[in-house]
Amino acid sequence: MTDMLPRWRRIVAHPEFRAGAREISGVAPGLAAWGLMTGVAMVQSGMSTVEALAMTLLVFAGSSQLAAIPLIAASAPVWVILATSFCVNLRFVVFSAHLRSYIMHLPRPLRLLVGYVTADMTYVLFVRRYAHPPTTAAEREAQLAYLAGGGGLNWASWQAASIAGIALAHSVPLHWGLGFAGILALTGVACSLASTTMRRVSAGVAGAAAVAAFALPFKLNIVFAIAVAVALCLLLERPAPPDRRSAT
Repeated sequence: MTDMLPRWRRIVAHPEFRAGAREISGVAPGLAAWGLMTGVAMVQSGMSTVEALAMTLLVFAGSSQLAAIPLIAASAPVWVILATSFCVNLRFVVFSAHLRSYIMHLPRPLRLLVGYVTADMTYVLFVRRYAHPPTTAAEREAQLAYLAGGGGLNWASWQAASIAGIALAHSVPLHWGLGFAGILALTGVACSLASTTMRRVSAGVAGAAAVAAFALPFKLNIVFAIAVAVALCLLLERPAPPDRRSAT
């Protein structure tokens, strides 16, 4: 742990740190607008300032926050709130599995920190820039610097906007439609991830199922949509051919 400070200095000074921050800055305004609206929504749903601040700092997941807020306001059962948030954030399990080979060389506290600050756009931009895990110490440091630059700026812009929304909750009306900027940002994320036929099919099926089940209480249409899309894709997915090398 004694070498952490010099290591962070090297990471911040690395050119890839600035590259990560520069690339995330293109979508940061849209995400910040979404964060502002999330902060406003938390307070206007009945949360106290302390509760809203704790949620934005600890959870740091706008989609699950917005999914949980109306459930909390409606006094929904705890299991419904947890199940909805879990399903909304299931994509991060996939992100984590993919990033495992990139960051397993890091100590556990640093891996946890990387997982905390990694969001949709930071993941998309990272895997687009680095198609393969690092093989040398220089590559490991460059990739960590890029992640730190993008994830740090994304986290800071979201938190600043969300805290501003909490502070100005009674001055910013919801009908301003600031959340639409966040919807556009998420649409860009979804389009970037829909790179195969199976992913496009799953996205279309999930969207159709969510609309069809919109009348379900407690936003359970989200859970229903995820379950239908996953089930259909499991049925359509072709099993991988057997690895003949393992049989020899």
